[in-house]
Amino acid sequence: MEETNLLQELDDLRQQIHYHNYNYHVLDAPVISDVEYDRLMARLKEIEAAHPEWLTPDSPSQRVGSTISERFPKVQHPGAVLSLGNGFSTDDVRLWYERLVRLDERVEQTNFVVEPKIDGLTVVLHYQDGIFVQGATRGNGIIGEDITPNLRTIRALPLRIPVDRHGPRPPHRLVVRGEAFMFIKDFEELNQRLEKAGGRAYQNPRNTAAGSLRQLDPNLTSERPLTLLTYAIVASSDPLPPTQRALLDFLKASGFPISSDVETCQNIDAVIEVCETWQDRRDRLAYEADGVVIKINNLDLQADLGVVGKDPRGAIALKFPAREVTTQLKDIGVNVGRTGVLTPYAILDPVLISGVIVKQATLHNFDYIDEKDIRIGDRVLVKRSGDVIPYVIGPIKEIRTGAERKFERPQVCPACAQPVEQVVGEVYLFCVNAACPAQLIRNLEHFVSRGAMEIDGLGIRIVEQLAAGSIVKDLADLYTLQKDDLLKLEGFAVKKADNLLKAISASKQRPLARVINALGIRGVGEGMAQNLTAFYHDLDQLKRAPVNELLLIEGIGPNIAEGIVDWFTRPANQQVLEKLRAAGVWPVIAAADQKQAAGDALNGQTFVITGTLPNYSREGIKEFIQSYGGKITDSVSKKTSYVVEGEAPGSKIDKARELGVPVLDEAGLLKLIGPK
Repeated sequence: MEETNLLQELDDLRQQIHYHNYNYHVLDAPVISDVEYDRLMARLKEIEAAHPEWLTPDSPSQRVGSTISERFPKVQHPGAVLSLGNGFSTDDVRLWYERLVRLDERVEQTNFVVEPKIDGLTVVLHYQDGIFVQGATRGNGIIGEDITPNLRTIRALPLRIPVDRHGPRPPHRLVVRGEAFMFIKDFEELNQRLEKAGGRAYQNPRNTAAGSLRQLDPNLTSERPLTLLTYAIVASSDPLPPTQRALLDFLKASGFPISSDVETCQNIDAVIEVCETWQDRRDRLAYEADGVVIKINNLDLQADLGVVGKDPRGAIALKFPAREVTTQLKDIGVNVGRTGVLTPYAILDPVLISGVIVKQATLHNFDYIDEKDIRIGDRVLVKRSGDVIPYVIGPIKEIRTGAERKFERPQVCPACAQPVEQVVGEVYLFCVNAACPAQLIRNLEHFVSRGAMEIDGLGIRIVEQLAAGSIVKDLADLYTLQKDDLLKLEGFAVKKADNLLKAISASKQRPLARVINALGIRGVGEGMAQNLTAFYHDLDQLKRAPVNELLLIEGIGPNIAEGIVDWFTRPANQQVLEKLRAAGVWPVIAAADQKQAAGDALNGQTFVITGTLPNYSREGIKEFIQSYGGKITDSVSKKTSYVVEGEAPGSKIDKARELGVPVLDEAGLLKLIGPK
């Protein structure tokens, strides 16, 4: 019975691999990732190795390359264009080396070349007397597809081998192997152009390059930013260079592009050391690479080692951990960030990516879900690069069953059930409820910060304790805290509790601009809050301000104006305001202190900031100066109007005095604006 099950598994594996080969190599539309394909192939080989009597000529393990498309003329390669055996760890590389040493003792004395394994489409380039005459895909390794007109559109491909009149003539016949691909930057720009034109974006550079080269219309290929790197000679009428390193140098001298990331290693230990650096280096490459290729440098030795199955013994591909895999999208959740932004995320069938089990991935925003037509139940392609959060590239629509369902955007915040809003022209949905539990820590942290209510001793750790224990449920609850509430928290004794309560009480005297900033209204920072106090002298006036009136204030556009009005109309926010009023946090600017409206009071004047100011953060004071027409620069010159000095100024203050530039403190700057 066990043997019957194993035979059935073997048959299923062969059918699956044939199906995936066809999708990958013929349709350029794979439905599984490379790592999943490798697992299927590894299991197939494992069964066939245990039962060699079951091996058949049509097994995918015996195939050199892929299925040939009937759309293109056929090309017979002058020599087998073989693929490589794979390793998935440096231990696999050592085992490969040890097998070679047992076969041929010369391997111990040779050196090696390590090259990046470019994730593109293998191409075979034919030259006659230095002229490019034909180009083909690898196909099944024996016969490829003629794509000559399409290859001619690649600018990196030399149509004629340059000849130095003092040097040797190019070989009468030369057949070069290379990889066609797209740089990541060019691929991203291509997708941006397609999306802007209303077209469909591509999922990854490799499939895009392959699909572009296998177009029937070369004009379509010419519109794709394809490029090329070469790394081998399939055939030549002249003797070949003796080593892989010399062969690459020959290709470069002949006008062919080669990788600049090739390294020569003197022994296997050096190879392992280089391989271990590639996990980080791959993120700095301008193109996608799915591994490195390790080759015996001596080409005669490479040839003497021969081939096992379809893999030449003298080289091995060390595959990087997968960064793209496919898995099932089980559901879509919604996270409420600390700034009130609602962000969708994918809940996935757990999958291993780059050595990490991934259960969730970002979906960016709700527009992204719509544009990609991502549906719950889809099989999706997921990518993780370096330390970047995994994200869903898109669905594999070709294998949909009809059971998938579209995702509906939330109308209310999942954390507080208050209606969400979307500003015109922005992609994000927002919850603007000041008492939203998902935002409470962030809102409290901002409320007590230096540019807002400046409550000394109330740091993020205490904020987290207050929120976690539900002692504080909104901003205004800080002013109803009792000593007993604080003494229950870890790290609090009587003196510390008394000091914090005094600091909270002292914050009730903060000016109106500080309180407006502390409320955390989206788009209203320190400078904007100061501007608003020039027109509205208490929170009652501000909460009644209509959009058309707010638009008259310098620096306020439609989105900010609507955001201010919306914030004050929310019942939960109104409740917070009433609690603040009851607690005595309700500053009013007296008529005698009302300053002139923001405008051009600092127009044409240039300021340099140095040191720490008592009431403004660095960004806050910049925003404030700019709101009155002033300009900010980083260096002091004779053209500087004023240097604004805070505590612990730097060398800029010495430069100002040297040049005779006036120096102001914060109070002096405010006097330039007008009466306070």
